Amino acid sequence: MEDINVEELKQRLDNKEEFVFIDVREEWEYEEDNLGALNIPLGTLPHQLEEIEKYKNQEIVIHCRSGARSGNAKKFLETKGYSKVRNVLGGIMAFRALED
Repeated sequence: MEDINVEELKQRLDNKEEFVFIDVREEWEYEEDNLGALNIPLGTLPHQLEEIEKYKNQEIVIHCRSGARSGNAKKFLETKGYSKVRNVLGGIMAFRALED
């Protein structure tokens, strides 16, 4: 599935659209600045798959600080059979730059 840019993400959040939203940054990063996503740090994702198993056939949007960790999370989930995973290009840095 194609990745998502921050403009589309902002529009979807503003419209309160339904999708599974996951933040793969570390807990301290999430506490500093979050967009309301479920926080599952990349390093713990393999051990927390059961938490998101029910979303396997739904659209999942993943973000991190810059898009690198979420890109890795997307690849990992795809190897586990998740087919509707989208990475937020530019991450929260690009999202916050939109708002400035």
